[in-house]
Amino acid sequence: MATLFVSDLHLTTERPASGQAFLDLLESDQARQAEALYILGDLFEIWLGDDAVVDEYRSYIEALKRLSESGVPLYFIQGNRDFLTKSGFEAMTGARILDHHTVIDLYGIPTLLMHGDLLCTDDVDYLKFRDMILSRQWQDEFLSKSVNERVEYGRMLREKSREAMQGKQEMIMDVNQQAVEDTMREFGVTHLIHGHTHRPAVHHFELDGKTVTRTVLPDWYEQGGVLRCDETGCEFQPVPS
Repeated sequence: MATLFVSDLHLTTERPASGQAFLDLLESDQARQAEALYILGDLFEIWLGDDAVVDEYRSYIEALKRLSESGVPLYFIQGNRDFLTKSGFEAMTGARILDHHTVIDLYGIPTLLMHGDLLCTDDVDYLKFRDMILSRQWQDEFLSKSVNERVEYGRMLREKSREAMQGKQEMIMDVNQQAVEDTMREFGVTHLIHGHTHRPAVHHFELDGKTVTRTVLPDWYEQGGVLRCDETGCEFQPVPS
């Protein structure tokens, strides 16, 4: 048996192939026989609140529920696109929402799970925006709007995000190595798994006299992929077809 990790699917009708690939994964033997499935944020292109689920997400929610009801534990860390997932999302899918920093014992290796945006400390403007949208006041005001108002506001936010990314240097949108080291040291781990940056890779480096690992999950804009871990180690695998 193995534990599976995915992130940054950004599910939307604009990319039907990646949506179908995710459904295929959830129905596959790989998922059905897994010890657990962890989704590390940005499952959806945007989540407008548990009371405003758009029709295009229904099939994914139902498939997640079927997997959880089959006995596979599902865990979810909020990303910057689905930070409004709450207890309603948990009830709909059977997934458990975890803290933004969650440490697990991954077959004997202390491993920190994150979405990854908090490691991008050079992107000061984004972190200020993140603090705003995670505040109770902002979320209460947003969720008090009608669904149509939220849809329009969400469209505006996505457009502003695209414009902001076009004007930023690539290195600013990647993790800061010092932030990575400080965070791994703070949580006492030798393995960090995250998404967000859309730069899939496995990085090994020295930290306090030990060789540690940072694994970056792929996005699903094109091919997608799954990180599969068991007692022998971790490896990237293609989405089942």
